Amino acid sequence: MKKILVSTALLAGVLSYAGGFRVSLQGVKQLAMAHTSAHAEDASVTFFNPAGMSFIPSKLSIVAGGFGASNKVTFQNLNTLQSTETDNPLGTPIYAAITYKPLENLSVGFSFSTPFGSTIQWPENWEGKEMVQKMELKSYYFQPMVSVKLAPWLSFGASYIYARGKVDWDKAVTQFDGQVNINDEKATGHGYGFGFYFRPDPKLDVSVAYRSPVDMKAKNGTATFKFPSQSVYSQLKLNAAGQDAFSATLPLVEEYTIGLTYKVTPKWQVSADFNYHGWERYSRLTLDFANAPIGNQADPTILVNPKNFKNSKTFRLGTQYAFSNMIYGRLGAYYDESPYTNENFIPETPSFDTYVITGGVGFKLKQFGIDIAGGYAMPQYRDVNNANLGFYGQAKARAFYFGLGLSYNPF
Repeated sequence: MKKILVSTALLAGVLSYAGGFRVSLQGVKQLAMAHTSAHAEDASVTFFNPAGMSFIPSKLSIVAGGFGASNKVTFQNLNTLQSTETDNPLGTPIYAAITYKPLENLSVGFSFSTPFGSTIQWPENWEGKEMVQKMELKSYYFQPMVSVKLAPWLSFGASYIYARGKVDWDKAVTQFDGQVNINDEKATGHGYGFGFYFRPDPKLDVSVAYRSPVDMKAKNGTATFKFPSQSVYSQLKLNAAGQDAFSATLPLVEEYTIGLTYKVTPKWQVSADFNYHGWERYSRLTLDFANAPIGNQADPTILVNPKNFKNSKTFRLGTQYAFSNMIYGRLGAYYDESPYTNENFIPETPSFDTYVITGGVGFKLKQFGIDIAGGYAMPQYRDVNNANLGFYGQAKARAFYFGLGLSYNPF
């Protein structure tokens, strides 16, 4: 029984790192229009589709921006009616990109973004403390890329992805009246992206893009236990500091995107996107501990847990209206599916079927651009029924986002 309880506590932490949120905050202008992708006015298009660089109307383009993301999650036990709310800090995703055209039909660029990550903080003594007390997830994507214009109306682009990640997770181990921290700050992974960008008519832009999965390899992670009795350390084959090393491969999701923008009039344009996320990769996760016999395989240091994530879809619709050559108004809405069912709900990375409304304004001052955006999320409540973790009740959430972006197209 002791072995099972410790295994569950450890597993919960690593599962959430692998299945962490896809954060759709990689462009302020894009967020204002429901985070749609077929916009090639500046270097912010690079994250969405490297092929879009070929249609940027400037030889050099530089963008940078950041967001504030606030969210609260509430869980209620329907038997006791006890309700618990998270006290999450403000999330701050950021992005930056640069593109340059050394030749008329050749563009090169670089994109930096934080497409996965979250921080969640539950009370230390809440009823799900063996699953999570506090968790911080971060990922960083570094993407050099190139785009070639194959015809006046068509381009192809590709990028290489180098990813770094971090997880810092606290949870209780009540069997021994203790706590465990799961930590790895040097996880790395590699991937790629490619896409086609079409402009068959001056009024129509079409973006088709693929971003590969990235397997984040945690080779030197540390599990640190804190127990009142030192005897547990020797029982679990931990060192004098109560630590053991672990390794794991933690997958991040792949993404397919089809987007289009149509100029209804010279001042008014409408955009739409369809995203398909390959969450089904989470069929199982394997942790390999150096010494601790807390696994569930023939080798007791190997812990395997099945997953039942499903592929998910997102539908986006946005619009922009030019009030003048300097001021632009934007609105949007999208629907984002959760990648798991109520039976697989986990409080480490709580996920909901969510409706989001967005809006913002943009200002153009010759070569400079300033964009402001906001979004309000309306997650649908969930009847939590996770028999594997013994976690039952009802969960609901609320969230909002705001962002500021800058662009510079000097020539």
